[in-house]
Amino acid sequence: MGYKTILTIITDTDISDSALEPAITLAAREEGHLDILCLGVDRTQTGYYYAGTNAFIQQETLHKAQEDAAAIESAVKARMGRETVAWSSEAAVAQIAGLSHLVAQRARFSDLVIMPRPYGEGRGIEDEAATEAVLFDGHAPLLVVPAGADTAHIGRKIVIAWNQSDEAMAALKEAMPLMQAAEVVNIAVVDPPKHGPDRSDPGGALSQMLSRHGVKTEISVLAKTTPRVSDVLQRHAMDIGADMMIMGAYGHSRFREAILGGATRSMLEKTTIPVLMAH
Repeated sequence: MGYKTILTIITDTDISDSALEPAITLAAREEGHLDILCLGVDRTQTGYYYAGTNAFIQQETLHKAQEDAAAIESAVKARMGRETVAWSSEAAVAQIAGLSHLVAQRARFSDLVIMPRPYGEGRGIEDEAATEAVLFDGHAPLLVVPAGADTAHIGRKIVIAWNQSDEAMAALKEAMPLMQAAEVVNIAVVDPPKHGPDRSDPGGALSQMLSRHGVKTEISVLAKTTPRVSDVLQRHAMDIGADMMIMGAYGHSRFREAILGGATRSMLEKTTIPVLMAH
C-alpha cells in the first residue's frame, strides 16, 4: 500500500515557500494523485472592531483573501503545466477561525499531507493552524519538509524517534510504505526507562515487528546529553546521515507545547530534514 492521494496546502502567493516541489516528487514516485489546496486566508478576527466598521473591513479582507487564492492557483497551474503527475487544484478562502475545519475536511481523505515547516521566520499563524488541523482534526499523517531539504531521494535512511507512545506507533504505521522502501531504518531510543516493558532490549519488539514487514532495521540507544530530546535526535540524524525522521506528534497538549515547549514544537522549529508525524 502506497500513498495514492497526496495533499499539499499553499497559503502564500510566493509558491516557492510552499511544499509543492517535494509533493510533486513524492506523488510521482508513488504514482499517486496530488491535490493542491490554494488557500487565501482572511486573518481578521471578528468582533475586534469599533461598531460600524466591521462590514467594511470584513469585505476588504475577504476580497484580499479571494485575490490571494486566485493568485496562488494561477501560479500552481503555471508550475504544474509541465508535469506528468496526476494532479488537481482548488482555490478556497477561510478565516483563521474556520481554517481548521476546511483543512481537516481535505486532509481526512488524503493518504499523506505534505507541508512546509510551520514555525520560524516567515511563517504565519495560518501555517501553525493548518498543521494542527491536519494532525488533530484530519487524522492524517503529515510530512513536514523544511526549506532547502533534499527530497529527490527522501527515505533512503530513516530515523524513528521511538518512545513507546501511541503517537509514535501511529506515525510508524502510516510511514510503512516509506520504511519498506528504505535502505535502512534506525530505531533511536533516548534514555529508555529502567523499568519499561522493553528494558532488557530497547526497541527490540519494534524491530521484530518491522522486520516482518520487510523493513531493514538497526537500533541506537542514546543518552540524553542535552536538555531537549529533539536536540539529541537531530544530532543523531546528522551523525548517521539520515534524510528523514518519523515521530509521534504532540504527546503533550498543544497548549502546553506552545507555552512550555516540547519535542514536537522544537523539532518543527529546528529540523533540517523532513519529518513524518502523526497523532
